[in-house]
Amino acid sequence: MPRSRRADIRIGISGWTYTPWRGTFYPEGLAHRLELNYAATRLNSIEINGSFYSLQRPSSYRAWYDATPDNFVFSIKGGRFITHMRRLRDVEEPLANFFASGILELGEKLGPILWQFPPNFRFDPEKFDAFLKLLPRDTTTAAKLARRHTSIMKGRASTRTDADRALRYAVEIRHDSFRTPEFIDLLRRHHIALCVADTAGLWPYLEDVTADFVYVRLHGEQEIYASGYTDDALDRWADRLRLWTKGAEPTDGPRASPKPAPPRKQRDVYVYFDNDIKVHAPYDAMYLADRLGVTWAADHEAEMPQPKPPRTKSKRPIKPRQRRSPWQLA
Repeated sequence: MPRSRRADIRIGISGWTYTPWRGTFYPEGLAHRLELNYAATRLNSIEINGSFYSLQRPSSYRAWYDATPDNFVFSIKGGRFITHMRRLRDVEEPLANFFASGILELGEKLGPILWQFPPNFRFDPEKFDAFLKLLPRDTTTAAKLARRHTSIMKGRASTRTDADRALRYAVEIRHDSFRTPEFIDLLRRHHIALCVADTAGLWPYLEDVTADFVYVRLHGEQEIYASGYTDDALDRWADRLRLWTKGAEPTDGPRASPKPAPPRKQRDVYVYFDNDIKVHAPYDAMYLADRLGVTWAADHEAEMPQPKPPRTKSKRPIKPRQRRSPWQLA
C-alpha cells in the first residue's frame, strides 16, 4: 500500500516588501528585486497581500513563481473591491477579473485564497452563501471564469491553467455577528476554512475547524501589527498546530458552534505572521517553524548574507494594551 501523505505545514509572512525590514531582516544593500528570493530561502510560504489592494499582473505572478524554490507555496488575499467595496453585491465580473489577473500563473505553487471582510460587515447568510457558491473549486473552472473578464483586463489577462488542481479558500471575519453556529455550518457545507485570526483582542477570535485545512493569521500578541510573540506564546501556537495537523482540535479554544469538526486523520496548516511594523513577522515565523521542525528550501542561503536579529529596544517604546488571552474562554 502507498504511504499516506503527511500533513503539510506552511509557515510564513504576509507580504515581503517593507521598508523597515531593509537592513534588519534583509541585509544591508540587498537589491529590492531579490527580497522575495531572500525571504523564500528562510520560509516555505508567503501570503501575497498586494492582490488585496489592486489587481496584479500575470507578469508579476510569473516573476514571483520564478523567484521561489520548487516546493514553495503562495497564499493569496482576495481583492478588497469584492469584500469591502462591492460587499459581495454583483461580484461575478470582479471575480472573473480577479482570476484573470494572473493567479493561475502560480501553477502548483498556488495555495489557499483568503477573503478578508471589514469590521462593519455583518453576517448575512443568504449573501454569504451566494458568494461561496460562486467560487470555483478547481483551476479548470477558475480559468473558465477568468475568460469572462471585463474589458479592463484587455491585454493583461491570464485565462489558462497548466493542470487541473483543487482550490482552497479561507475567510477572515471581523464582526461579532459571525459568532453563530449558522455561520460555521455554512462554511462546513462549502468546505471553506474559517481563518483563526489573532488580532490582539480587537476582533473576534474563533477556532472552529470548518475544512480539511486550517488557516491562521497572527497579527500581533499584544498590539496589532506591531508586537512580537514571546517564547511561551510561540510554544502554545506550536502545540495547537500539532493538534490540527493530527486532525484533532484544542479543547480550550473559543468556538461559535458546539459541534466538533468532522474527524480526519490529518489537516494541512497554513500560518502567516502579519506583525510587520517592527520587523517581528519573519523572525516569529522562523522561530515557530523551528519548533515544528519545518524546513524550507535554502538553495542560495550560503551565498546570501545573514540577517541581523530584530531590534529589542526603542527610543520610544510602545506600551501594549493588556488583553485577554485568545485561549481563555469567556
